[in-house]
Amino acid sequence: MNLAARLFGFSGRVDRRTYLTTGVPLMALKYVVDAGAVWLFSRQLWTPFDYMLPLLTLKQSKIAAMSPWLAAALVLWTLPFLWIAVSMSLRRTLDAGKSPMLTLLVLVPVLNYAAMLWLASLPSAADYRAPVAVTTSAYRIRSAMLAILASLAVGIPAVALVTTEFRSYGLTLFLGSPFCLGAIAAYIHNRGHRRSLLETNTVIVLTLLILGLFLLLFALEGLVCLVMAFPLGVVAGLLGGAAGRALASSSGRPPAVAAHMFLLVPIATIVDRHAVSAEFEAVTSIVVAAPPERVWAHVVRFERIEEPVGMPFTLGIAYPVQATITGTGVGAVRRCEFSTGAFVEPITVWDAPRRLGFDVASQPTSLREWSPYRKVYAPHVDGFFISRRGEFRLIALSEGRTRLEGSTWYAMHMYPQAYWRPVAEWLLHRIHLRVLKQVRVEAERETGATTFSASRLQQPGTSMAKSARTQQQVQNYSEDY
Repeated sequence: MNLAARLFGFSGRVDRRTYLTTGVPLMALKYVVDAGAVWLFSRQLWTPFDYMLPLLTLKQSKIAAMSPWLAAALVLWTLPFLWIAVSMSLRRTLDAGKSPMLTLLVLVPVLNYAAMLWLASLPSAADYRAPVAVTTSAYRIRSAMLAILASLAVGIPAVALVTTEFRSYGLTLFLGSPFCLGAIAAYIHNRGHRRSLLETNTVIVLTLLILGLFLLLFALEGLVCLVMAFPLGVVAGLLGGAAGRALASSSGRPPAVAAHMFLLVPIATIVDRHAVSAEFEAVTSIVVAAPPERVWAHVVRFERIEEPVGMPFTLGIAYPVQATITGTGVGAVRRCEFSTGAFVEPITVWDAPRRLGFDVASQPTSLREWSPYRKVYAPHVDGFFISRRGEFRLIALSEGRTRLEGSTWYAMHMYPQAYWRPVAEWLLHRIHLRVLKQVRVEAERETGATTFSASRLQQPGTSMAKSARTQQQVQNYSEDY
């Protein structure tokens, strides 16, 4: 086999020597690149222990120091290595005479390294049989429908169990379940009559689409979240489909082995529930043409925001409306009204006119899902994105201007965080900007009116006509903002 076929293909044998001599250098390469990128862009030391046990090591500070775009880049860099791991592990199980469904172990954190070491130790089977030749059948539609129905019969209860009972939105839901569904669909559709890869993948994608439609129609999920999660599910489903297709093409592979693999779902869920959730900070800033003394009052409280609601808030994402406060100084309670309810924010830092800090005592749901129903029974809407505290900083600039910064410290209980965090921070920046722009409008409007009044007092001999012209200029200035 040439190098590309050996790494990315799904045909040909992979003995234990090939598996070991290919896998170890690739793991070393990935670690060196990952650790180098983390050190270069965040000055954090990514040790081999961090690398091998990413969910169990207590390294919140290291994760929080990464920018969301670095995390997203590392995810993209990981995808070809994930494909290689599944491809070679799949062919290694076949060469060793084991069920291809054992490839699922490669996707389970912590267990994956033990599984790869085990596969590297197995000798080649003496009765190895190559996959059967491609044949045609007049019953393609029937086998495709059977594959879809069987996958849904397993997938719907599995997804409902993981989300509503285990309340887990992690690798089990976004990778493990689609992998199993893809494997079942591919196995049934290819059993007895091997189909093309394109036809098999089409059946898998249709299965995932129908599953999403079912979750939408039965109020288990909303449209926006389904669209966001679909790319992850498709990648995992296609990898599972490769395993199921190989299982169907190999003679004497009992389908009961596939059912046994679903014992991994609760095991992986336990791993998800013990995953580390780091605290991240999102910072947004703008420049206001007013001194900090005037900006401060509008940071503490601001009027109802009249700016039209645009993307992404038209999709149901909660957005700020106005803010009020009861009391002054540390211990005062600020209420930031959102479209879905109010954030209750006890003041912890009152350093006028430089810094306002607060905790978040309670928060509303993060979004109203697009759904045919008034209520969606999706636990992630409430409690899986947690805003812990916030802060405004006012920095005096030249020419009477102010740099206004807004920060939110938050945690997410959805994994993989490297996939969801860039989305979360983009939404937070949009929310910050909506508030900061409102503060700027109010502060600059007040500053413009004050400047006009002071200029009239300094020029007592100004004519009525000139005063009228100046007043019109101020009115135009305010309307511009």
